[in-house]
Amino acid sequence: MAANDVVLRFQDVTFEYNPNKKTLDDASASIRTGSKIALMGQNGAGKSTLFKLISGELTPKEGKIFLTPPDATIGIARQVMDPKYNELTIREYFATAFTGESYHLEKQIKRVLDAVNLDVDLDGKAIKGFSGGQQARLLLAHALMGDPDILLLDEPTNNLDQEGINHLTGFLVMYDKTCLVISHDAEFLNCFTDGVLYLDAYTKKIEQYTGTYTDVVEEIALRVEREKMQNARAESEIREMKAKAEVFAHKGGKLRSVAKRMRDKADEAEEGKVDVRREDKPIRSFKIPAQEFSGFFDGKVLEIKKLTAMKAGEPVSKEVDIVVRKGKHVLVEGPNGIGKSTFIDAIANNTADGVTIGEGVRVGYYSQNFSTLDYNQTAYNCLLGVMDLKDEQVLRSTAASFLLDGKALSNEIGQLSEGQKGLLQFARLVLMQPGLLILDEPTNHINFRHLPVIAEALDKFEGAMVLVSHVPDFVEQVRIDEKIDMRAV
Repeated sequence: MAANDVVLRFQDVTFEYNPNKKTLDDASASIRTGSKIALMGQNGAGKSTLFKLISGELTPKEGKIFLTPPDATIGIARQVMDPKYNELTIREYFATAFTGESYHLEKQIKRVLDAVNLDVDLDGKAIKGFSGGQQARLLLAHALMGDPDILLLDEPTNNLDQEGINHLTGFLVMYDKTCLVISHDAEFLNCFTDGVLYLDAYTKKIEQYTGTYTDVVEEIALRVEREKMQNARAESEIREMKAKAEVFAHKGGKLRSVAKRMRDKADEAEEGKVDVRREDKPIRSFKIPAQEFSGFFDGKVLEIKKLTAMKAGEPVSKEVDIVVRKGKHVLVEGPNGIGKSTFIDAIANNTADGVTIGEGVRVGYYSQNFSTLDYNQTAYNCLLGVMDLKDEQVLRSTAASFLLDGKALSNEIGQLSEGQKGLLQFARLVLMQPGLLILDEPTNHINFRHLPVIAEALDKFEGAMVLVSHVPDFVEQVRIDEKIDMRAV
């Protein structure tokens, strides 16, 4: 295919999961061969749904999606590893990329693992034994197995440390095929994308732009400002014409016809007003209330006597003496694969060797893989279940502050977007009122507009907190009192 050929085209595509709840409505767009396109849109707008339509996992209700050539191949790297692969070895996992037997499987696996800079034993531990960052690299490598014509990446920087992000960025800069990326990391997208598809959550249309992610954000902001000014001028003219029409109408005679013309012009001006593009809503400022402790509590929320990290594939332990009291914020640091998530997951589940949680301490856990959520439960019941005082008004008000409306609350959690699941976890923490807050990569899947609001809430949290995050800009906005470097184990 020539570089300027259109490899992917949406023609008047409409899609809905449920009647009267459209994700796309008469949407059109085209992607040229070799383009690197960012997908923008607020949480729940349908970005991941768009990928499923492209891959053929979903079928449009109306309209068509064209590939050129029709047999163009598609590779997709999901946001999270499908649990059905958890027990497979690396070799078995990559074998699932083919419907039949591949006679050069090991050679192909080596090629894609080299591309993502990952060196692992093909027949060693199961997929579930790898860290979130390592699984992110495996997802990308799996998508590359068939050398696809179109590569779809859904939040590929989630769980990656800075080294991993830098390697992925370099790979995509040199990548010569068509690539569509969903990501909320503006700095990452600006390095290699040349266009944007924006999914408008209100109109259900696809807007197409040329330029980097930041270019498009600025262009949209200027457009909104122009539309507001245009409507403001129209409003002024409408008021003036209506006022004149009122004056002429009371003078009688021929002036009544002048008044009618004035009213007609005012109506025309009203119809000529443009629909101001509604920007993505940031979530409202919120506070996570800390648990109130009774008089018997000695102030020790968490005691850590031993740290265990993974070094060269083997667990290594070190004796420590760390006391986390109410109001203390701790950051756990280290590269992908060193065991940060394993460590704090064990703390959250009270199974960590050498770690003691204070008696009566309520633990609020934000898990990067949403392990605290029951996907078959409704979002409403998820929130209701953590409330001591069952107050529906408080529940719905809290959910609304995280952009979870009545429809979202009535859905099973498995039907929510990954971003909505993340916001649901924050709403859950607010209603839970924990004494110990444990957060594992809380920026994953979250729209960048929400991050300053979330950082402010964590910064002001008055209970004890343990945080893992690979996003330096986010961490800088949160008060950190002590750091635990897993590399020092």
